[in-house]
Amino acid sequence: MVSLLRNQKVRNALLQVLYVGSLAALVLAGIVIARRNLAEQGITSGFDFLYKSTGWDVNFSLLPATANDPYWWFFLIGIINTLFLGSVGLVLATLVGTIVGLARTSSNELAQLLGRTYVDIFRNIPLILQVFFWYAIITHLPTPRAAHEALGMFLTSRGLYVPFPNVGGIAFAAAILAVIAAIALPIWIGRTSRLSQPFGERLGIQLAAAATALTTAAVILALGRLPDLPLLDFPALQGLNLKGGLRIPPEFSALAIAIAIYGGSYIAEIVRGGFKAVGKGQMEAALSLGLSPWRVFTLVRLPLALRAMLPILANQYVWLMKATTMGIAVGFTDFFMIVALTINHSGQTLEAIGILMAGFLAINLSLAAVFNRINKAIALKGNQLRG
Repeated sequence: MVSLLRNQKVRNALLQVLYVGSLAALVLAGIVIARRNLAEQGITSGFDFLYKSTGWDVNFSLLPATANDPYWWFFLIGIINTLFLGSVGLVLATLVGTIVGLARTSSNELAQLLGRTYVDIFRNIPLILQVFFWYAIITHLPTPRAAHEALGMFLTSRGLYVPFPNVGGIAFAAAILAVIAAIALPIWIGRTSRLSQPFGERLGIQLAAAATALTTAAVILALGRLPDLPLLDFPALQGLNLKGGLRIPPEFSALAIAIAIYGGSYIAEIVRGGFKAVGKGQMEAALSLGLSPWRVFTLVRLPLALRAMLPILANQYVWLMKATTMGIAVGFTDFFMIVALTINHSGQTLEAIGILMAGFLAINLSLAAVFNRINKAIALKGNQLRG
């Protein structure tokens, strides 16, 4: 026995077993104590409550919802609302950050000053204050009777009303996938090595793929139109309120704007750092080969900058996805608010918090996995450090 303990590998294994066993004992003790305390208070543990009707409704849902729906359906609604808000916020934050980041790296002194001022202001104001600020502005817009109208859209204190297709849910989802394909296919065609055509001569194929995908989306919308209704449902004033179209509530708009502006200030610095990481010698070499400044940017500077940006950008995206929990401050029914309502109405605190943790863990790990896959795909082969 003494001789075994003198072995370094045996001692390390014993220490690891002791460490893991101690953690398991602590977790088991916590579970036993929690179950005993819940039993003393008359609270039953378990996940049977998921199949009971909630008795309450939500003010925003991409899925049909009634007060008779079970808790698990509302959890699904909360996750989809969070993913929808996070996706819109990430796209807008990326657009804002890219524009501001390019302004900060430009040779124009005014653009640099405006970009630096934007970053210094919005990066140093807490996100929750920006959410409250934009929510207050939106809710103080004119009433529906005095709404601002443009291109069939109405901007009011009750939200933004926009035209919406009169199509079935499945057809609308399929059309959205077709539009996404219209964006993704040209990018894939421009980068894949499976085509024999040279990279610089694929513009025609890319345009044809995008046009085909958009045409498919239009055909799906036309075939999926609800009977006896026009293709587009335009909002119109009826009495004291607007009817028809799609209503984007003030809570969603305030959160999307706040995440876009706040997240864009951080992404702008990531973009600036990525472009600064590209050496001047590489761009000068590209110019010496006779490439135009635009081709130097698209073929040399941008790809190299993206490789430098992506790891940090992935962390920022994960953080912004978690920032959607700010929706509870203005009453937006995201995943976090659904969990809070569940705790108040059912009393299943530990189970609801466990579902919340598991949900955000799955969302953020999936997002990180996607970016890790992209990062590995665009990494320069043969240029990594080896241990």
